[in-house]
Amino acid sequence: MITLKGETIYLRALEPNDLEFVYAMENDQSIWEVSNTQTPYSRFLVKQYLENAHQDIYEAKQLRMAICQDEDFPALGLIDLFDFDPHNRRAGIGIVIQSIENRKQNIGSEALELLIKYAFHNLNLHQLYANIATENTASIALFTKFGFEKIGVKKDWTLVSGSYKDEALYQLINHSF
Repeated sequence: MITLKGETIYLRALEPNDLEFVYAMENDQSIWEVSNTQTPYSRFLVKQYLENAHQDIYEAKQLRMAICQDEDFPALGLIDLFDFDPHNRRAGIGIVIQSIENRKQNIGSEALELLIKYAFHNLNLHQLYANIATENTASIALFTKFGFEKIGVKKDWTLVSGSYKDEALYQLINHSF
């Protein structure tokens, strides 16, 4: 399993002892809007997911990693590559930090930088993309900091609490190819 180390955080593969953390994240209705979730997950389903988390990205078409600060394994958030398309060498990327207190401490920035480098240098991806609600200024600032450019807006894309919201598509192209 891979571990990506930064200056203050590291990204690691999900472990069986992440069950309660992933369960809490997947069932946190305050982040359902950014995770495109509409229903709760059972511990059984999360346990099954963790049992299959060892699958290679080429098999699973996704890679989810825990964002950690300490070596004693507690996760602060999750970062994902999803919709992995090896033929066209692209993937979607998403990140969520669980605690509001941890969101303005450069944790997300360092995690995103680590996964971008991994995607471009180890997986040889040509591009990454992110879907971000147009009102999510924190995520927009995070992704544009790393060169993601807004390439379009999907109007009335997501229904949240009875109102439709626009979602922007951001793209980062690896120009080293």
